[in-house]
Amino acid sequence: MRVSDLVDSRTILRSRRRWLYFGVFWLGAIATGLVAVMYARLVDFGYSLFVQMTGHNRWLPLVITPAIGAFCVWATRRWFPGSEGSGIPQVIATLHDVRKFGPRLLTLRILIGKIALSFLAIVGGFTIGREGPTIHVGAALMYSLRRFYPARLRSMYGVGLEYKLALAGSAAGLSAAFNAPLAGVVFAIEELTRSFEAKTSGVIITAIIFSGVVSLALQGNYVYFGTIAIGSHMPDLLAVAVILVGVITGLAGGVFCWLLLNTERWMPARLFALRKERPVTFGAVCGLFIAVI
Repeated sequence: MRVSDLVDSRTILRSRRRWLYFGVFWLGAIATGLVAVMYARLVDFGYSLFVQMTGHNRWLPLVITPAIGAFCVWATRRWFPGSEGSGIPQVIATLHDVRKFGPRLLTLRILIGKIALSFLAIVGGFTIGREGPTIHVGAALMYSLRRFYPARLRSMYGVGLEYKLALAGSAAGLSAAFNAPLAGVVFAIEELTRSFEAKTSGVIITAIIFSGVVSLALQGNYVYFGTIAIGSHMPDLLAVAVILVGVITGLAGGVFCWLLLNTERWMPARLFALRKERPVTFGAVCGLFIAVI
């Protein structure tokens, strides 16, 4: 074999390896965009079902909401442990130690459970936001695609490959959920990596954009949070209103997080014991409380 033939074969092999590396990211991002759109429409459909049911019988939530709350807790503990919560903490924990938490928190089983149980909770009248779960679903989907890489390629890239897949999937899920590719890029940099220099390669950025473009193509160019019509004259107290809103929502968010992280300190002892010892019953009690509201 001539030297030129050897060089050509190595070049072709290197090119194939790189295209496989990029291709899984990009195809995974497209799949994440499709799943995010499907999930959004499924949630909207679930909410419309709940509205229709309560339109025929306004007392129906007193029955179905506790029942669905209890079932969701039981199904999560029985079949989908790890799918509870919003999904963002699970992704951040995985990015801190992808080898330890990835196989436990980013699996196809959790992906299915996240979608199915959140849909069921929406049908029951629970207030389930789809944005956090979409981030978790995107990370689980992309992380699961590592199996498409040959074993030799996985060993070559090591843990960095799994990290990048989880990071790209979570940010792509955000990009598709909010129909905002740039927000996904910023999320990947600020919220997950905490550093502009950490793992922000071009393949991740393009994967996020691909996912956002898929969502844009299927759902149209809409503004997720709406727009503010100010007109030709800027309100005199707009700056004061913005500052007040920022302070109030910041305090409310901090209090909410404290309540979630310190339930044992404020929750009545009997209720906390019920949550720990009989979680399914506790889920039904929560459902009844929401139905009464």
